[in-house]
Amino acid sequence: MQKVTILCTGKLKEKFYLDAAAEYVKRLSRFCKLEIIELPEEKIEEKNASVAVVKKALEKEGKAILSNVRKGAAIVAMCIEGKMMSSEDFSHKLEGFALEGKSTVNLIIGSSYGLSDRVKSAAHLRLSMSPMTFPHQLARVMLLEQLYRAMSISANGKYHK
Repeated sequence: MQKVTILCTGKLKEKFYLDAAAEYVKRLSRFCKLEIIELPEEKIEEKNASVAVVKKALEKEGKAILSNVRKGAAIVAMCIEGKMMSSEDFSHKLEGFALEGKSTVNLIIGSSYGLSDRVKSAAHLRLSMSPMTFPHQLARVMLLEQLYRAMSISANGKYHK
């Protein structure tokens, strides 16, 4: 069974996001061993948010993210400049990681400011869900749903139409 770790910067707060995430975590238990690690988001005062301040915060977050990445795992960085894929392609990519001997996949969601260049460079895949902007907390729910869909596709399930 494939192990999947979602490394997230920040916590889910609203009950509806927590409930949606919990539903997909429950569904995914049939397909993979899932772990979600929430890391603290660096506090940035908006009025002082110069490029240097944001970059420093991202570097600190990136260090925490990379220290939690499993050795030998496939790393997927969720970032807006990443590659867009269909659900089928995402499913095949996850299967491909397993065939390459990467039994663990780390999916990384950065803070609302993004990911450090160091994290992006370490990634085997940079993945974008859309060029649209979504609430940061929704990204985790969307990723969990797509992960469930990908696993369902691999198992020839009925969820994906």
